[in-house]
Formats: sequence, C-alpha cells, structure tokens
Amino acid sequence: VQLQASGGGLVQAGGSPRLSCAASGFTLDYYNIGWFRQAPGKEREGISCLSVSDGYTFYRDSVEGRFTLSSDNAKNTVYLQMNSLKPEDTAVYYCAPLSHHCEWRRFAVYMDNWGKGTQVTVSS
Repeated sequence: VQLQASGGGLVQAGGSPRLSCAASGFTLDYYNIGWFRQAPGKEREGISCLSVSDGYTFYRDSVEGRFTLSSDNAKNTVYLQMNSLKPEDTAVYYCAPLSHHCEWRRFAVYMDNWGKGTQVTVSS
C-alpha cells in the first residue's frame, strides 16, 4: 500500500494548485485517504479526508470552503484542489491511507504508512 503526493510548487497568494495522490499496489475504491500538512516548525496535521467508497469528505476549519477533494478511480488517484491559497498554507503536503472511515475524523494513518510529501510554498 503506497501513496505518493505530487503537484506542489511555488504559487502566489490566491492561487489554485491541484495536488495529486496516486496509489500503487492497491485500488483506492474502498480506502479512506487523508491529506496532511506540516508547516515549518509545526507538527503534521490532518486537514481533509475522503472515504472513496461513498464519497464522504471532511475538512478542517482552516481549509473548509477553499480546498476540495475528488477521486478518479480509473487513474487510481485522489486530488486535492486548493483555492484561495494564503501564505499560512505553506507546508509539505502528504496523503496517507487511514484506518477508519472519514466520519470518525481521527486521521489515524494505517500502519503508519507515510509516503513522500510535496512542498507547497505560497508567496504573498
């Protein structure tokens, strides 16, 4: 079970990049995928979650209304569309499989299975 986040880079405040989370070795159809971020000097935090089987989504207050999750099962990929970015969104972003349905809102990572993150830097 491996997930790889990509699509980060340097964007201006107000920008709208889309991050991808590609799965390898398994199909996403019945998984719960969490997005996390770790800002400089801060702990990693879960910010959004998608239960692919039923499309249930959860967003932290800090990103709700600006970030949107979606999935493309044919490409075995989950996307995080980020809009209206702010400098405080600067962080390394990760996706990871969760051990529970997103309605639990716990962000417990399955088997501590972290992939490589992608850096998003927002300039003011």
